[in-house]
Amino acid sequence: MHAFSHGTTSSTAVAVPPSLALPVIEDVFPRQLHTYWPKLQEKTRQWLLEKRLMPADKVREYADGLCYTDLMAGYYTTAPDEVLQAIADYSAWFFVWDDRHDRDVIHGRLADWRRLRYRLHAALDSPRHHLHHPAPLVAGFAHSVLRLYSFLPHTWNRRFARHFHEVIEAYDREFRNRTAGYVPKVEEYLALRRLTFAHWIWTDLLEPSVGCELPEAVRKHPAYRRPALLSQEFAAWYNDLCSLPKEIAGDEVHNLGISLITHQALTLEEAVDEIRRRVEKCIHDFLDAERDALRFADELADGTVAGRELSAAVRACVGSMRNWFSSVYWFHHESGRYMVDNWDDRSTPPYVNNEAAGEK
Repeated sequence: MHAFSHGTTSSTAVAVPPSLALPVIEDVFPRQLHTYWPKLQEKTRQWLLEKRLMPADKVREYADGLCYTDLMAGYYTTAPDEVLQAIADYSAWFFVWDDRHDRDVIHGRLADWRRLRYRLHAALDSPRHHLHHPAPLVAGFAHSVLRLYSFLPHTWNRRFARHFHEVIEAYDREFRNRTAGYVPKVEEYLALRRLTFAHWIWTDLLEPSVGCELPEAVRKHPAYRRPALLSQEFAAWYNDLCSLPKEIAGDEVHNLGISLITHQALTLEEAVDEIRRRVEKCIHDFLDAERDALRFADELADGTVAGRELSAAVRACVGSMRNWFSSVYWFHHESGRYMVDNWDDRSTPPYVNNEAAGEK
């Protein structure tokens, strides 16, 4: 087992705590990184400043250490530079939005959250009309979405919008659950998690990264859909495993471990073991599903030019699904987002702004 990874933001080896170490990831999923990564990090940092999504002092001190660009550069490794930049900026926006949602819950800002929710729905449908919105989260979202909409046909854009409308509404359900102190039951939580983790958004973005919209018959084929879902489930559940201390400290109610403790009477140690079991099963199931997906890709190469191109695109997408495992894994051990033991207050991330910027 390789116990260390050399991080992308420094040459220092990163130790993985034994409770979170996954030898199969370290041995079977070699880490990949897009060659554009150094420029990506620089430009996303600049974009966060230009769009006023984080205060300048927070960007200077924390942006690189949060490793948001590392996560995307380790996933969409075949994407053209322009596409990867748009995805990375959108991902950085997503993390800022997630933090803002958390702070709105913590500070009881129901009216601010509702207003933001409605504005994001509107910006998703009409991003060009929201580019200069006074709320930085709305304007930054509109800018990132408009760039993503420029790569593929309107049919892809409509699908992306439909999926993200669902994500916004899932975040609203989380807001209401947390306000009421309601811990979803395990199956209810897992269904909600697929939306709040944006499983189908990250899967949709595989397509601009390979330069084509996949036909519906390919996207919905079990041989393609199963590894796509497993890669995202791994990411969501491993995130739950790593963020459990942070979320218990912050009185969260949305974590697989918290649901297991609340509704299945598991101890903390038993809940951690159960999450690990599910995570490890995801990995092994993916390895089987990956083989099926690559056979499916081979079948698409029917001797025509279009068939060869479609086959190559599907193989590239499946390769990125594989990349997601290592990228997510090392991200959780390199990003300052999960280093709660280094924070002055375990429930308050030092990189967040507690104000509802631009919303008053």
